[in-house]
Amino acid sequence: MSESPQELDGRLLFHGSRFDVVEVPQQTVDGRTVEKQVVRHPGAVVIVPLLAGDRVCLIRNERIAAGKTLIELPAGTLDPPEPPAKAAVRELKEETGYTGASWRELPPFYTSPGICTEKMFVFVAQGLTEGVHAREEGENIENYVVPWAEAIAMAERGDIEDGKTICALLMWDRLRNREA
Repeated sequence: MSESPQELDGRLLFHGSRFDVVEVPQQTVDGRTVEKQVVRHPGAVVIVPLLAGDRVCLIRNERIAAGKTLIELPAGTLDPPEPPAKAAVRELKEETGYTGASWRELPPFYTSPGICTEKMFVFVAQGLTEGVHAREEGENIENYVVPWAEAIAMAERGDIEDGKTICALLMWDRLRNREA
């Protein structure tokens, strides 16, 4: 299931530390060619860290683009050619301090395919052991452990506004209920 997004060739408009913006030609149905601007992203991971007592470790993460602190699941960008499973282990440790004894991969999804190549790889981590986080400079993150039912209620109420978190929580909730 873990397959990184294909490299998208095009005229480079912007090169950043985590993504590029490229202009690529697209054929229309009537045979014309139009230019589309696309954010070329290496892909990312999101982790559902499950703790004993039917709890989940969310994070409070200050997001400059949103202009506020959001409630999210731990996540992070792939460092190519890093495999998604390895990135998930790294990001869970960096952001929360936890390490997982068992991992399960869920279906991946594109975050915003109309403008971005970012593919999000979803992992569930269980058998967690607490440790020391290794957050990057500028990351204003704190762990926020809640009961599973409360995390789902927060998503349903709109208290969680982060799309990848909503998707991963509800996907895992549906799968775990089906398997119970």
